[in-house]
Amino acid sequence: EPAPGPAPGRMCVMPAARTWALIPSWEWHLAGVDDKRAATVLRAVRVAARLEEAARMEPAAARERLEVLPGVGPWTSAETVQRSHGAADAVTVGDLHLPGIVGFALGGDRYADDAEMLRLLEPYAGQRHRAARLVLLSGRVPERRAPRMAPRGIERL
Repeated sequence: EPAPGPAPGRMCVMPAARTWALIPSWEWHLAGVDDKRAATVLRAVRVAARLEEAARMEPAAARERLEVLPGVGPWTSAETVQRSHGAADAVTVGDLHLPGIVGFALGGDRYADDAEMLRLLEPYAGQRHRAARLVLLSGRVPERRAPRMAPRGIERL
């Protein structure tokens, strides 16, 4: 939705919960959103007022509130409070690539898992998300071992 008031250019704001609820299923598909994620958004829309309260909570409490919603786990809650609260210590766990990148940059282990990543980030307690972001921005990543997979649309099935 266009931003209210004198906003520059095409500045937009997030649509209201009601607007999200009215999006038809084919629009989700055209936007590249699978059924599982669309269902999670629609569940969130039903409890939007309760989720909005999380903005005034401490990051840990906000994460607990978010994770009550089916389809929202540690990855989503961490990514959310990093942005909504500026939570400098909210490490993204459950990410496919982050543990290997952090493990490679800080410990030389491209096969690091979440537990190893958290161990390597311990010296940065209180700033672990920021430390992981700096690692990502450093460009020190393991070499790719395979070509990227091309995305496939369901229209060809």
